[in-house]
Amino acid sequence: MATTVGTENTIQDLVKNLILLERDAIAAYETTIEKLSDSTIASQIESFRQDHLQHLDVLNEMAAETGAEAPLEGDMKQMLTTGKVTLAGMMGDSAILKAMKTNEDDTVTAYDRAAAHRDAIPKSKAFFEKALADERRHREWMERTAEAL
Repeated sequence: MATTVGTENTIQDLVKNLILLERDAIAAYETTIEKLSDSTIASQIESFRQDHLQHLDVLNEMAAETGAEAPLEGDMKQMLTTGKVTLAGMMGDSAILKAMKTNEDDTVTAYDRAAAHRDAIPKSKAFFEKALADERRHREWMERTAEAL
């Protein structure tokens, strides 16, 4: 399912929706780590989860600075992000990584849009671009690793 995150009219709504997206991503990473049979791959996924936790910390700071709502848990999309990983778990590690790659497609799109948001000040734009680079790196690794399995 394609994301609409990044199309918000205000920076406050953008930050709130990015927080939700990160919370959903963190839940999907936790499910992935539980389902993977390869501990080396699970270790790499844990390092990516740490990136998402760091993104969440920055977004929570941005929420405080901008007056945006900072949700404390994910939204309904979390069932989709974790559910497809759970289903893929029945087919092995490659399928799990392919399911996670589709989740990363959404975070790449969201941060790409966020970096171009008209209300992004230089500090927030720099963070959005760093997060975008992280998400692209995660997605590329998942795609490459899934194909190698």
